[in-house]
Amino acid sequence: MYDRLKGFRDFYPDEMTARREVIDTVETAAARYGFREIGTPTLEATELYTDKSGDEIVDQLYNFTDKGGRDVTLTPELTPTVARMVVAKQQALSKPIKWYSTRAFWRYEQVQQGRFREFYQTNVDIFGSGEPTADAEILAFAAEALTDLGLTSDDFEFRVSHRDLLGGLLEAFDADVDTEAAIRAVDKSAKIDDQEYYGLLQDAGLRYEQAETFDELLGTDDLNDLVDFADTERVADAVANLEAVLAAADDLGVREYCDVSLETARGLDYYTGVVFECFDSTGEVSRSVFGGGRYDDLIESFGGQPTPAVGVAPGHATLQLLCERAGVWPEEAPATDYYVLSVGDTQAVAADVARQLRGRGHVVETDIAERSFGAQMNYADSINAETVVIVGERDLENGEVTVKEMATGDQTTAPVDDFPGDLERPTYEDWA
Repeated sequence: MYDRLKGFRDFYPDEMTARREVIDTVETAAARYGFREIGTPTLEATELYTDKSGDEIVDQLYNFTDKGGRDVTLTPELTPTVARMVVAKQQALSKPIKWYSTRAFWRYEQVQQGRFREFYQTNVDIFGSGEPTADAEILAFAAEALTDLGLTSDDFEFRVSHRDLLGGLLEAFDADVDTEAAIRAVDKSAKIDDQEYYGLLQDAGLRYEQAETFDELLGTDDLNDLVDFADTERVADAVANLEAVLAAADDLGVREYCDVSLETARGLDYYTGVVFECFDSTGEVSRSVFGGGRYDDLIESFGGQPTPAVGVAPGHATLQLLCERAGVWPEEAPATDYYVLSVGDTQAVAADVARQLRGRGHVVETDIAERSFGAQMNYADSINAETVVIVGERDLENGEVTVKEMATGDQTTAPVDDFPGDLERPTYEDWA
């Protein structure tokens, strides 16, 4: 026996039935907004990550030297890859560029609830628009994907902030502040106590009383308080941009899901503007379900022309936790429209019936193991077949097949020459 690697998962057919339904729902929502699917490689050059995040990120990567002597890594996220792709064909691509992709990623990190070493995300990004409507469209897609899954405003909330608000406030203090370190401290603030949080802010360059003031400012209900405190164009512009994004979200019908939360910072350094995280409204799923935001400088940092960008990446492990908590995770069971049961020397007719039903787009199984009538019925039940079409020698002698509704056990006969005939989805009710 071989053991599965820690942090990696197997998905059997029942589980994959639910996962596929969720992935299809999320991707369908993206497609409705005009996002186009892309495919991306599993491996990238390790320097794609170390050049932007430093050599210390290697500890979190599945990296190795390949047979050609190249230092490569299993991709830990998609944003650097899509940035590379945009730069490669930037002049030829029609703007705005709207892409989505669902695939696996790999990070060597501590395994915990909703976090694995191999994980799946649907990445949705817009390149080439710096308008608030682009940020709002990302929020609208995310909200629509969640409501399509059956979630409501009682189940989730988007905590929305702005990186320039945080940076502008930090600049307003009379201190030599490491802005990125301070923002990373804000990102951790919900997970640590105040003393540790203030300690991190002090390490970033604030004095203790300044850290307290900064914390109080982030808790304000009136964004004008921030403009008055900082008295800088950067903060005023950030407030105006955040309010414009929220107004655009209102136009798109998703403002009800958005709460201003300046403690939301997103830890990655490449974020530049509006950022947000999705949380379980009840708090039962204690960690962020997913997040996103604006990263206007990334394409240029990869050697491209200045290109504004904004995106979001719902992670399917944490999304499952939210859906399960809310009771909307799809049933983990295969769905089968028809099982065509063959008894005796009837395989040719059964195969023809199955072929015609499949031609109408239905999921159809037949016997491929020469099993008994009882064994076939048990199998049909195990695969959740809605309807069983029994093709037996005695029925065929009478020019009939038997149509059985599995949910009720009701059955009747139908002329074999007329089944399925012109019916798109023939059932017991059509012949009863």
